[in-house]
Amino acid sequence: MQTVPLMRTPDRNLIFILACLFALAWFSNIGYRKLVKADEGRYAEIPREMVASGDWLTPRLNGFKYFEKPALQYWATAAAFTIFGQNEWAARLWTALTGFFGVLLVCYAGNRVFDSAPIAVRGPPGIQVGLTAAIVLGSSAIYAFTGHMLTLDMGVSFFMSAAVLAVVMAQRDDAEESDRRNWMLAGWAAMALAVLSKGLIGIVLPCAAVAGYILLQRDWRMLRRLHLLAGGALFLAIAAPWFIAVSLANDEFFRFFFIHEHFERFLTKGHGRYQPAWYFIPVIAIGATPWLPAFLAGYWNAWKAAPDKRFQATRLLAIWCAVVFVFFSASGSKLGSYILPLFPAAALLTALQLIKASRAGQIAQALLAAALGIAVWVSASQLTRFAEPVLPAELLALYIPWVAASGATLAIAGGAAALLAWTARPLSSIAVLAVGGLGFTQLAITGHETLSPLYSAYHIAEKIKPRLKLDTPVYTVNTFDHTLPFYLGRTVTMVGYKDELAIAISWQPDKFIPDLAAFERAWLADSEAFAVFAPTDFEKLSATLKTSMRIASTDPRRIVVEKIPAASGIEPAPAETRAAP
Repeated sequence: MQTVPLMRTPDRNLIFILACLFALAWFSNIGYRKLVKADEGRYAEIPREMVASGDWLTPRLNGFKYFEKPALQYWATAAAFTIFGQNEWAARLWTALTGFFGVLLVCYAGNRVFDSAPIAVRGPPGIQVGLTAAIVLGSSAIYAFTGHMLTLDMGVSFFMSAAVLAVVMAQRDDAEESDRRNWMLAGWAAMALAVLSKGLIGIVLPCAAVAGYILLQRDWRMLRRLHLLAGGALFLAIAAPWFIAVSLANDEFFRFFFIHEHFERFLTKGHGRYQPAWYFIPVIAIGATPWLPAFLAGYWNAWKAAPDKRFQATRLLAIWCAVVFVFFSASGSKLGSYILPLFPAAALLTALQLIKASRAGQIAQALLAAALGIAVWVSASQLTRFAEPVLPAELLALYIPWVAASGATLAIAGGAAALLAWTARPLSSIAVLAVGGLGFTQLAITGHETLSPLYSAYHIAEKIKPRLKLDTPVYTVNTFDHTLPFYLGRTVTMVGYKDELAIAISWQPDKFIPDLAAFERAWLADSEAFAVFAPTDFEKLSATLKTSMRIASTDPRRIVVEKIPAASGIEPAPAETRAAP
């Protein structure tokens, strides 16, 4: 197969300029959108409560102890709130930073590990592997999307990827002993930070990948090169103190975190996130956009042995991808972003495939991306067909131009990349396709702000905050929007609906109102109060409650009411007012 050699490696100044441009594009919109439920509200509110209470040891969500995840990202976000204020930009900063550093990480690792790859190049050896991997990772749809959403998945992905890539750099054939020791210690430290980010998967999955490699290669001597004693001691020194301290301060922590959140979550379907075993196949196919053909070919070729190498770096990366895929496919709890940790390693394998791909392969990949972009562009006008009472057509219509622009960007970039590949300019083709891929995701994410009235409590919070006093209770009746406490800057009283806090509520039941009868007694006893209802629940309220309320704010998913002061003479809003979105 005829390969097309890349153009001369860009010099350091150009790489620095490209990094700056990428940083500008990457961080440009992290503060533009309002936080949406549930993850973004949850992972902003917990750090907000840390700052408000001064207790950075025990995480709390809406005043209840929240032990589902460790505290590292909460600390980072709480620190950002302390420095930059409590806003969307600071809330998403840790996610965006770890995503950005992940791109730099694969660039560095590609340069260090694959500098002797058999590629027709001139200039500094191997730098194209790292640079190309960075381009691929930063523009992959799932990576760019997750890097701009406030979840825990990007942080744990960065640290687990850092651990695996540190092992790869430590075990390469030309590594000196002191260099190998330092990289292995860095890998152990990264695993500790991964555990502090999301739990035991931070050490279980990287260790499973290394064990799988040793078994497959029968490289038993590698065990001596892992620095198990020194590394294990460093791991415990970093990871253990918080777990010990929070366990001593909270009797409930150990069983809930280690048994309920790890073994029961993995083995059962109780968290309501069950999906079939093949769930992550389409997630990867969409998430690898616009690089899917090279992604698949790169993974396939990674299993081929390099006869002149003792350490098979690509095989370890391929095993790592397989471990992540199999583990989460077997789990009883699945979300699309769980698969993210395999993408940094896969970006390196994709880069190795891209830089030696045939001209026909490069053209086909670009045209496939263009076809996908055209499909999104053309189908954007059909979004209003998904309208329903809680998803009004008028709001979906506002999102259509963003989706159309997203598809058009990918389509145009794909076409241009195909032309560049045809004219034997493969590096330019890759760069243009990457710009289209990143633009495709960024436009779709940014435009989602048009739907924020449905998925964020920001708008209703802004309407009622001016009338809230410090001691005015706010009730959420048979519903709970995770963004509401953050935007109100205070906790709310949950009524009836426990959501994910059922176990935590059992620890502190006095903070919860179990049913409408108890809510009615509390509401009538209050001199001032606000309450949030789903529209259907509001219509079912008793006449006694309705006559003590007036509409403060409405949207298609919520009705917010305010307590009418006794003897005020103010009539409750008529039914047609209540129904208005």
